[in-house]
Amino acid sequence: MDLVPSFLDLLQAVAVVMNAPTQDTFARIIAGWLFARRRTVTAMIQASGAMAKKHFSSFHRFFSAAAWSLDALGMGLFRLIEPLLDDETIFLVVDDTLARKRGRKIFGVGWHHDPMLKNVKANTSWGHSWVVAGVIVRFRFCPRRTFCLPILFRLYLNHEQADRQRRVHRTRPELALQMVQKLCSSRKTQRFHLLGDCVYGGRGMRDGLPSNCDLTSYLRLDARLFDAPPKRTGRGRPFKRGPRLPSPREMLDGRLRRTKVNVYGRRDRVRIDSCLARTFHHPGQPVRVVAIESLDRQRGRQAFYSTKTDASAEQILRWYAMRWSIEVTFQCAKQHLGFEEPPSWSRRSVERTAPTAMLLYSLIVLWFGTKGHRRWKLKTPTWYQEKTQPSFSDMLTALRQASLKSHIYSLRLSKPDQQQILRVLQNTAAIAA
Repeated sequence: MDLVPSFLDLLQAVAVVMNAPTQDTFARIIAGWLFARRRTVTAMIQASGAMAKKHFSSFHRFFSAAAWSLDALGMGLFRLIEPLLDDETIFLVVDDTLARKRGRKIFGVGWHHDPMLKNVKANTSWGHSWVVAGVIVRFRFCPRRTFCLPILFRLYLNHEQADRQRRVHRTRPELALQMVQKLCSSRKTQRFHLLGDCVYGGRGMRDGLPSNCDLTSYLRLDARLFDAPPKRTGRGRPFKRGPRLPSPREMLDGRLRRTKVNVYGRRDRVRIDSCLARTFHHPGQPVRVVAIESLDRQRGRQAFYSTKTDASAEQILRWYAMRWSIEVTFQCAKQHLGFEEPPSWSRRSVERTAPTAMLLYSLIVLWFGTKGHRRWKLKTPTWYQEKTQPSFSDMLTALRQASLKSHIYSLRLSKPDQQQILRVLQNTAAIAA
């Protein structure tokens, strides 16, 4: 199965870090990944029709032994995304997700927290924990919606697995910081803004944050906040911290301004307050603290902070709400691209196979946002008239149909036969998506 030329151009631009034979194998694997029902290497070979082109072992060796770098592939994708980003500030998102696995001989597997098991006493699952860094992008065809395109990945190893593999144990924030530093160091004159939840907004993250990167994250309601230290007036050690300020919970206990904010696709009535403060571990770096309480009783009391001190409270809330786009990315990659399905077990295969699904998600959204949306027509069934924007399933269907159309037109058939075969395959691709 041949891919549509417009998508193949994106694929070749990203795969410039590979040699020519590896690029060809990569293109055939991606073609099979799009059409296969299960994302195993053998299923992808069959779906792409590549059995007659190469020996099947060459496709297995692409993940386990071929000479290519996942980070270089991600940075190549970042160069394609860069023209679509804001010149002033590039927004980054970091988060982790669980890929459930079976088997004890798989590299890097362990027990990790499973957010889907909320009502179970042992809320852990066996699998891989991936730390992902993505870029926030807006496209012209739906300017109000934000997409998170993953570009860099790190596999988290717990203490037991790190000792078994003779590796230095690194926490998830440390792995996220590695990826952020790699991105920021590659564009030293560019301003970045990192969005993360409470796991990625702690002391270690702020200590290692590059100078050209701001941070917006979640804050505890009982956080200790301080004013600026007073000036030194005599002998003795100067003050590190100023007078104690009310905590976010104490801020919410008083009289606050009421307003309406547009976050998470809806308009909420809230009580809100903000102040300029310093946290206990970083008394020399002021942050803008925002305390908020939903009057609709949907989210209760929450607090956030941002190192961008000149931002308004409403702006900080909108920034943090953009972080949710990475959760949508995880759900789409697992449901439509088989992020958890590849049965790899060796170190290189594990570290490459699952991130390929995330990179494919970024490529599909990038293709649809730049070229594919021109081919897409909104088809709303009678029971779903409120739909106005394409879902990722629509984007995947559009790419499959465009590839099928390009493949059929490349065959030497009469025009009536082409149209008839094309209609049957397009309907099949729509049902499969």
